[in-house]
Amino acid sequence: MLYHLAQRSVFTLIVLFLSSLTIFVTVQLPPGGTPVRPRGAPVYVQYLTWVNQIISEGDFGWSRGWRQPVGELIRERILLTVIISLSALLLTYVIAIPVSLYSATHPYTWLDTVLSTLGLLGMAIPNFLLALLILVFLSRTFGLIAGGLFSPEYLRAPWSAGKVMDLLAHLPLPVVVVGTASTATVIRVLRATLMDELERHYIKSARARGLSEVRLLLKYPVHMALNPVVSTIGTMLPLIVSGSVITAIVLGLPTVGPLLVRAILEQDTYLAAAILLLLSVLTIVGNALSDVLLAALDPRIRFMNRE
Repeated sequence: MLYHLAQRSVFTLIVLFLSSLTIFVTVQLPPGGTPVRPRGAPVYVQYLTWVNQIISEGDFGWSRGWRQPVGELIRERILLTVIISLSALLLTYVIAIPVSLYSATHPYTWLDTVLSTLGLLGMAIPNFLLALLILVFLSRTFGLIAGGLFSPEYLRAPWSAGKVMDLLAHLPLPVVVVGTASTATVIRVLRATLMDELERHYIKSARARGLSEVRLLLKYPVHMALNPVVSTIGTMLPLIVSGSVITAIVLGLPTVGPLLVRAILEQDTYLAAAILLLLSVLTIVGNALSDVLLAALDPRIRFMNRE
């Protein structure tokens, strides 16, 4: 296991270096952007200076469009982005795992058909369209103007117990909207994997030996079916963050998604590079974490890495 951790750590550092270099070069390509210090220096010097400022000083540069440090600008929104993303990820697995267990053990029943249909709708309907439908429904049915994460009186107010409670009151709508597609995806993957495992010979042998259905299900098929679910953790979190950009604009959420769109349109070099680097780190670290969890769950992966 230690060998696997060391191997994944080295690989993660290499990919982080390559992704940061790619992001830096990409945001420098369009003409008219903010030049990166030191001006006129070779590209590799500018890149090393940029990375050194981030690592040693936490300095992501200056935003030309917002006229303030990029670090301060991102910190204002990253907390809310993380809260929404982690809440949506938690909602995904809290709903997907029990629904998948029921659907796999009761296939083709009327309830399984209903759940499968809802899952297909969740995957087919874009999140931003679902957000629009919910906003229109709440407005016309209850006269509610939903959207945003805070009431007007708390938008610029410092953090307090009242502001936290106001955030919690506004949080369910964006979490449900953002987490719908990922929940439907995990349900379909886990259901299909469980149904395949339940048809294997070792399950029939365990059932013939008198093992209870609950113990049989939790000890063998669920353990095996968790592999593809765990492997999705690495991509699910950055997909939730980056894939909810239009949804955040529709719902008026003060997250990093709309900030990235504005930075790209205005060629705000430092701001765009910082947000893209953040998404890259989420993807790379998430994949590394999922690989480590897979190795912990499945000994076969550890043995394959040693060979």
